[in-house]
Amino acid sequence: MRPTGWSTFDEPISLPDGRKLVTLLDAGNYIAALPKREHAAPEWQAAIQVLILVTEGGGPTLLASNSCER
Repeated sequence: MRPTGWSTFDEPISLPDGRKLVTLLDAGNYIAALPKREHAAPEWQAAIQVLILVTEGGGPTLLASNSCER
């Protein structure tokens, strides 16, 4: 069971190691676990902001999905 407010992506995001990001929470956890230097990069900070906006505002997960793919 997934927490409310953490929608699933229309299509899971495949990671290089074979894992998949299925929910916005998965994406947030993935970004949070990045090495500090990479986590602080502008593109990942932007992805975090999009995740927050989509989660709090109920926006389309496609927006967040596009922000999390590299």
